[in-house]
Amino acid sequence: MTTDARSQTDFVGNDRVLFGIIFGVLAFWLFAQTTLNISPVMAEDLGVETTVMNIAVSITALFSGIFIVVMGSLADRFGRVRVVQWGFVLSIAGSLLVGFAPSGGLGGTFLMLGRILQGLSGAFIMSASLALVKAYWEGAARQRAISLWSIGSWGGSGFAALFGGLMAQNVGWRWIFFAAAALSLIGMLMVRGTPESKAETTGHYRFDLAGVLTFMVMMVALQVFATQGGEFGWTSILTIALLVTGIVFAFIFYRIETRSPHAFVDFGLFRNMTYTGATISNFLLNATAGILIVAMMLVQLAGDMTAQEAGFLTIGYAITIVAFIRVGEKLLQRFGPRKPMIWGSMIVGIAILCLMPTNLLLDTYQVLAVVGFSLFGLGLAFYATPSTDAALSALPDAQAGSGAGIYKMASSLGASFGVAISATVFTVISDGPSVQWIEGVISFIGRQDNLAVREGAFVALAINLLMVIAAIVSIMLTIPKKKPGEGDLTTQAEVATADPKAE
Repeated sequence: MTTDARSQTDFVGNDRVLFGIIFGVLAFWLFAQTTLNISPVMAEDLGVETTVMNIAVSITALFSGIFIVVMGSLADRFGRVRVVQWGFVLSIAGSLLVGFAPSGGLGGTFLMLGRILQGLSGAFIMSASLALVKAYWEGAARQRAISLWSIGSWGGSGFAALFGGLMAQNVGWRWIFFAAAALSLIGMLMVRGTPESKAETTGHYRFDLAGVLTFMVMMVALQVFATQGGEFGWTSILTIALLVTGIVFAFIFYRIETRSPHAFVDFGLFRNMTYTGATISNFLLNATAGILIVAMMLVQLAGDMTAQEAGFLTIGYAITIVAFIRVGEKLLQRFGPRKPMIWGSMIVGIAILCLMPTNLLLDTYQVLAVVGFSLFGLGLAFYATPSTDAALSALPDAQAGSGAGIYKMASSLGASFGVAISATVFTVISDGPSVQWIEGVISFIGRQDNLAVREGAFVALAINLLMVIAAIVSIMLTIPKKKPGEGDLTTQAEVATADPKAE
């Protein structure tokens, strides 16, 4: 049985600790994620193969996704401040390894080790820092803290490509990682001295090795399936084997965790419908990240735009998500989480509708794309803080780390699967003959030699719209019509999950 140890101290979260945490979040989302854009420059400078560089780009998110729940559980047991500080150490070490990677020879080894450590640092910091936000901030102060934390994650990822390109072009790509190490060091010093927060445990603790190992196999199989299935071929034996392996080990993992008294994932958390609804909708809305790759491939393949020209169409996404996240916080304080989450999801749906008219001329479509991506950022900004606050408030204090890890893992998995599904649908249709039923319903004006590409984008975007509809339905079915001042969801969660057998 566990209880929260926060009652041992009267510490209240302050901006020094909060911004120290945010620096750690930025080191991952803004600095480490720049490799998505600058990987060709890095590969040429280091003299590594493109395939090696591609693995180095994706392995960071893979390790973060695999270990984020594990680290959240360990943070609950051994201390959330301690785990955050370990995350800073890993971030500094990983960033310096990448920054000092030599050209040729050991360059690939330095790069790969550094990227793995950066991924682990994200797993340590994101789950444990959200648990600290729950532990040391309350009410409106917590909502503000979540908004600023979300600016670090959502805003950082939105500006990563632009930031990386500017840094690589003007001062050199290595300085991105030197700066990340410096930022992590500052963050570590700012968090230093914060009173420890962890769950008190009764009885002997035993590390859930069987659960962790089966979880790792499941996550690796599903992540590789989602990100590399298209490369292997979706009907190949290897791809099918990965999917089957993921499903089998998911079943084994569930069986182990539901029977183990030391499970690092408590499936009893999902008996709380608010937490479940916030996590499911978070997965689905993050899956709409697939619209980015679809729209970018569309305007380049069908409209002959360069990658840089295509990238500028998305600038409104990064700007609006940073500018309006705190508006989502104010909506949460006035209306509770349910309405802003629905409104944000609806705006994301409208954004996708703006991108779906692939039958129009390129000039018109570019205008719609700028509007659509700006609305995409606005919708996610409205959704982010209310959803995160609903999830954290629904968690019992003693399981804040593992619960926050599951919630953030939903983000990672959602984006991975969303991009994989969207890219697969787009590629399958665009590489084949034009689809007759689409031509019978929609009139494509302008060039006719790119019909299959435009049709593929239309169908892929329509699938993303279905994901938004599913997210709205999940919110409506699970998030209560709670207004500010009508009770704290935390109390409900503690009652529902304090006893694993409680209903």
